Order: sequence, then C-alpha cells, then structure tokens
Amino acid sequence: METNFDDIEPTHSTLARQQVMADLKALVRDSEQLLKATAGDLTEKGKEARARVTAALQRAKETCESLQVQTAEKAKAAAKKADLAIRDHPYESVGVAFGLGLLMGVLVARKEPRGRE
Repeated sequence: METNFDDIEPTHSTLARQQVMADLKALVRDSEQLLKATAGDLTEKGKEARARVTAALQRAKETCESLQVQTAEKAKAAAKKADLAIRDHPYESVGVAFGLGLLMGVLVARKEPRGRE
C-alpha cells in the first residue's frame, strides 16, 4: 500500500510557520503595551509614531489570523486525505492499527531487566 501526500509540507516549514505565528503574537502584545505606555505623549512626532505602530499592529494581527486559517485548512485537508485512504483500504487500515497497537502494548508491557547485584 502506497500513500502519497504531495501537498504536505516538510516538518521544518510547519515549525517555521508556528515560530512566525508566535513571533507575530509577541509583536502584537508588545506593540499594544507600547501604545498604552505612550498614550500620554501628545507631540506631533508621538502621534505619527502611534499611527504607524497602530497600522503595523493591525497588519500583524491580520497576518497572524491568515496564518492560523491556512494552518487549519491544511489540517482539514490532511484529515480528509487520511479519511479517504482509510475508506479506500479499510482492511489494511485495521491491520496497521492492530499492528501498531500490538507493538505499543509489547513495548509498554516489556519489563526492564534489573542489573545484577
């Protein structure tokens, strides 16, 4: 039985996407704190800086939400492909699940030999 998942990305790009999302969330949190801290600054440069930070903050929020939606959509697509593979090969799927369960059971039940004293 051969299964091909052409559109599944390598693990490193998934980790990179998660890191970017974490960084964007940190940026949003820090920017909101900066905006709160500088709320009393009423100079013209302060107002311009606040406007730029607010715009950048909004773009970062939108990018973060977009990445989350893309990740969820890819997870749904992968789940659908797995479901189709299981439906196309039900007996093989049961056999693989049984074999994995048996292997896990053997590994869990295996007792470590104790060292001789």
